Order: sequence, then structure tokens, then C-alpha cells
Amino acid sequence: MDSESLKIFCAVAAELSITNAAARLGRVPSNVTTRIQQLEAEMGAALFLRSGKRIALSGAGERFLDYAKRMLALEEEARHVVTGGRDGGALRIGSMESTAASRLPAVLASYHARHPATRLELRTGASRQLLEQVRTGKLDCAFAALPPAMDGHADLADMGLQARAIWTEELLLLLPAGTENVADARAVQPRSLAAFPQGCTYRGAAEAWLGIAGGGEWQIQEMSSYHAMIACVAAGASVSVLPASVLQLSPAAAVLRSIGLGTMDTCLVWRQGFDVPAFQNLAGQLWPAGA
Repeated sequence: MDSESLKIFCAVAAELSITNAAARLGRVPSNVTTRIQQLEAEMGAALFLRSGKRIALSGAGERFLDYAKRMLALEEEARHVVTGGRDGGALRIGSMESTAASRLPAVLASYHARHPATRLELRTGASRQLLEQVRTGKLDCAFAALPPAMDGHADLADMGLQARAIWTEELLLLLPAGTENVADARAVQPRSLAAFPQGCTYRGAAEAWLGIAGGGEWQIQEMSSYHAMIACVAAGASVSVLPASVLQLSPAAAVLRSIGLGTMDTCLVWRQGFDVPAFQNLAGQLWPAGA
């Protein structure tokens, strides 16, 4: 098994087409087919299911894909470290949707201007999933809000992770226009919360404040973007929770009502001992030496 075979496998897995993968890699289809067959023989398992001209990942292929990506990333990381960062390398960054929208554009633009040879890859998701992806090496680092259970970072250490607070966000409960003053959670209307799927720390904070776990009168509308959540609140169909920095990006901020729910830190999380040059450049930008 060599890195070229892994790259070919990952390309075919992404395209699910030998022809498209070959075009993407600048190879002839017969060469790609041969390399895949050689890899399957070496692994002792069929990595793809074939039906006529159609192919799909087999169960073994789905399991192997994660390992293939990690091996390629580790090879690139090793080369990056050995050369002292001269090759630029890559940095796989995870982020909450809110941070990607309101905080990262300026940070990543500045990073790219300083280190144009480094390839930045950004993936968004819920905090809990981001932490797991950093732990398993699928991501190099991530911007996440730590669940209250991880207060003090003891659980992070058990996962082989460490973190540093970068930004403090003001969390808001967003309410439809015309809503009366709300003194406590019992008066919140409508009884529907628009939120990300489970694993989102902000959703957990909203559920705790609203007492959702203690009663069945609430409905949860799971959504994939803050744009959709704000639209639902504007339509009077739900309430939602989001950082003030995200709400400020929307024209709806001028017409919707909101209640402050306190603050929560956004942390940069990385694996203990992970000190490749590309990451150190990001850390140096976020917290200068001595800060």
C-alpha cells in the first residue's frame, strides 16, 4: 500500500466513477481500475460494489476510507514537520457555524496573506462532533463551545485534547417581533425551539434555560443553518438561540426581540502534542507570544 494508491482510492470514493476519478487525477481509466484492483487484493477485501457501470463503496470500503484519509494527512503532516514548514502543508480546521460566519473570515484571510503556501481546509459541525473529530485525527484543530460538563477542561485532558478560549460570545434567545416582555422561561412563546441537531452546545444551553427536558410541551425543529432559524423566528413559528455576533449579520436584528442568556467562550481545541508549523502559525496569530 502506497500513498498514490490511497489517493486514487479516495478520488474514486469521492467521485464514485472510475472515469471521473481518472480525469480528476490526470490518469487513464484503465490505470485507475488496475490500481484499485491491486489495492483490493492487498487489503483482501472488495472496497467497491460494482453493478454494470455503477460503483459504490462497500462496507469495507467505507471503513477503509477514513483510515486512508488519515494516513494521507499524516504523511503530509510528517513532510510539513520535517521541512520545518517550508512546504506550507495543510491545516484542517473545524468550526461551529456561528464562528465560521462571524469570526473566521477575517482570521483566515489574515492567515492566508501571511502563509499563502499553507492549504486551509474548513469543516463545520456541532461542538461535540468537532471535539471527537479532533480526538480521532480527522481534524487538526477546531473552534468549539465546550459543554458545561467539560468545565475546567479535565474531560478534555482525558480525551488527549487541550483548549484555549479565543472569543467570548453573548448568547441571545431570539423571539418573534411583537413578543411581550418575557420575565422567565415559562412565558416564552411559541413553545418551539429552532436549533441545530444534538451535539450543539448552544442548543444544550437553550434547552436548560427553557426547561425543555422537564416537560413535553416543547417541540424541537432541527435545522442546518442560522439563516433558517432566524427565518422561522421571523415567521413567528419558533424561538431560537444564537450568538449576538451572528444576529448582527442579519437584517432581522432590527425587528426581532431578544433576551440575553449570558456568555459562553469559543475555544480553539487541538490534540496534546500537536505542534506542526501550520498550527503554530495559527496559534501565534490568535495569541501572540507572551499573551
